[in-house]
Amino acid sequence: MVREVPLLSPICITENILKVKYIRFFTVSAIFVAFAFWIFSVLSSAYMDEQLKESEETITLFTQTVPAELDDVPLWLEGASRFLPNAQILFFPYDDDSEDFIPFDYEHADYCEELLAFWNESKSDEAFLQGIESAYYGEIYRFENYFFAPIMDEEGFFTESLLFIKQSEDISAAGGKFVGLLAALLVLATVIFIVAFGISSFARDAFVGYSVLILFVIAGFFIAYPFFEALRLTFVRDGEFSLYAWKQIFSRDALRALVGSLQLGAFTATVSTFIGFIFAFAVERTSIKGKKFITAMANMPIISPPFSLTLSIILLAGNNGLITNQLLKLENFSIYGLGGLVLVQTICMFPIAFMTLQGILRSIDSTVEDASLDLSATKLQTFFNVTLPLSMPGILSAWLLVFTNSLADFANPLLLAGNFRVLSVEAYIAVTGRNDFGLGSALSIMVLLPTLTAFFLQRYWVEKRSFVTITGKPSLRLTELTTPTVRRIISVFVYAIIIFISLLYLTIVAGCFVKNWGIDYTFTLENIVEGISRGMKSIVDTITLAAIATPIAGILAMITALLLVRKTFIGKRVLEVLLMSPFAVPGTLVGIAYILAFNEPPLVLVGTGAIMVINYIIRELPVGIENGVASLRQIDKSIEEAAYDLGADSPTVFRTIVLPLIRPAFITGMSYTFVRSMTAVSAVVFLISARWYHITMQIYNFSENLRFGLASVLSTVLILIILAVFGLLRILVPDRGNMQKTVS
Repeated sequence: MVREVPLLSPICITENILKVKYIRFFTVSAIFVAFAFWIFSVLSSAYMDEQLKESEETITLFTQTVPAELDDVPLWLEGASRFLPNAQILFFPYDDDSEDFIPFDYEHADYCEELLAFWNESKSDEAFLQGIESAYYGEIYRFENYFFAPIMDEEGFFTESLLFIKQSEDISAAGGKFVGLLAALLVLATVIFIVAFGISSFARDAFVGYSVLILFVIAGFFIAYPFFEALRLTFVRDGEFSLYAWKQIFSRDALRALVGSLQLGAFTATVSTFIGFIFAFAVERTSIKGKKFITAMANMPIISPPFSLTLSIILLAGNNGLITNQLLKLENFSIYGLGGLVLVQTICMFPIAFMTLQGILRSIDSTVEDASLDLSATKLQTFFNVTLPLSMPGILSAWLLVFTNSLADFANPLLLAGNFRVLSVEAYIAVTGRNDFGLGSALSIMVLLPTLTAFFLQRYWVEKRSFVTITGKPSLRLTELTTPTVRRIISVFVYAIIIFISLLYLTIVAGCFVKNWGIDYTFTLENIVEGISRGMKSIVDTITLAAIATPIAGILAMITALLLVRKTFIGKRVLEVLLMSPFAVPGTLVGIAYILAFNEPPLVLVGTGAIMVINYIIRELPVGIENGVASLRQIDKSIEEAAYDLGADSPTVFRTIVLPLIRPAFITGMSYTFVRSMTAVSAVVFLISARWYHITMQIYNFSENLRFGLASVLSTVLILIILAVFGLLRILVPDRGNMQKTVS
């Protein structure tokens, strides 16, 4: 007879599995919490015991300095503070007549009145009696922050004299900061462990869960915490709570600077995005000649220190400029102000828009344009109805990046603003000129308001529309959308800007061979030898730090973009805001915030190369994220879903599907991180040290000291290094033709 065994339903099996998982999760979590508490108890007790032992040893040594002659004791008491600073000391010889300890020569120790009163009030207490008894046996006795220290003779016998010492700070209070820090670290470690273990136990995709956790930890440690320190400063003045900084930001000068920043940012972003789109369209969607040359020249402004082009423009078009004064003899012409700033920032920042839009235009599947042309649409109609709308995510991203960068820039306005006021310069002057960290922080926070507003408007507009063009294998053929006349107009426009850029860089190169620009134009080669020899250490340090930061920032940016576009998780919007916010904050504020946050245990990073690498990654991560997000919005997620259906896990899909498809954005993000790491100025000025120096600061120092020849040499060397690394990146991460198109 066959016995029938009842089968469990899938629901019952699932419930049983969940019960096992919950039991395991809570059991392991409880064990870890208990272990963390045990670690805290052991370490805190050991630390407090060590502190007590150290104090007792110090006091024991101090008792050996008591003079043998009582006549010398008053002078000794007056100098005792050098041995035990921040302590009150009473000397008590034993009086045979009263059979008690009597304070010696009290009039020489007026600062101990309170301590003596405490002695007289409490000497009959049990703790005091025990302290005196311990002194008879030659032992130091402590209760709270009071010590009974017996004075022993050379043979180790009690001399019937003792010291009553009060430390200004209780040992427990002195160690409280360490104990509190230890507790905070263990709580943080416990939370991270529980969250990580919960992800491994319950998450469907552990890779996504761990990635989100890691990003939140990074954002918390290196963004939220330092910025909180900066925000805290806005409510502190002279060590006390104050609203002074916030009252100042509503003054007429601050509001004028805010309006100026908005004007400068809007004009620069609009003009830069327009020029960047023209360049990107010419390179990626037309058959214009010299595309590699155009790309190289368009990238030139971002591979040099931001003040190099400003100095070139001043030397060429300033009040005593070579062109405006020597050649054209212009009068009443000034490059200073809003117009000059828009010109300089546009030249410096349009490559950001170009690099962003180049990847976007390259990713557009040309079959949709072919379909438009096949339906009898003209090339102009196809451009305005197909190409331009599909480029809108990239255009808005480029505009936002340039707008943000313009608001945060202070190097160019510092040299060219004149009477035109912007928030970044006001914040910089408040911090570095008036040493008012609170006001500088408040002004810098004001920069975030328009940036975040533009960011959320851009996100809202893009998410309401679909821009998918890659749904499978893209077409590798590109139909020419421009007529010969339009192509010639674009060529003239592009090459005119290239000529202007070339003129600026020729000024820098010419400075290498001029003894002292503006004073002595004698030809010389001494600048090259002296510049390289004096700048060799800074060159090596800068390359090393930038090389470490570049791949980390590139991978983090693409993973973050994938999570933000493709995944849904708790705190997604918060994480996005945190990771994007550093790009909007002036670099001076970032540098100050990092000094405040990482100058004390447990993360003492100030003065190390690590804090500079972290600064590079965090500051430039938003560019890579923006590029990745814009590219992913054009890729149909069904491609990734097909890979999942075939058994691929998330890391495999990211490595073999997503990353190759967004390769232009990946290369752009890494390239931009490396360039900005090599040319950083604002935050680096606070983070450099004798061990880790930066080439841009040496260039700035040479320029400030009117050694323009040496500054030109290092600027030229910096440009050549970056160009070489660009070439190396192309070799290490080659373009395998995934998105390459042929114009026909």
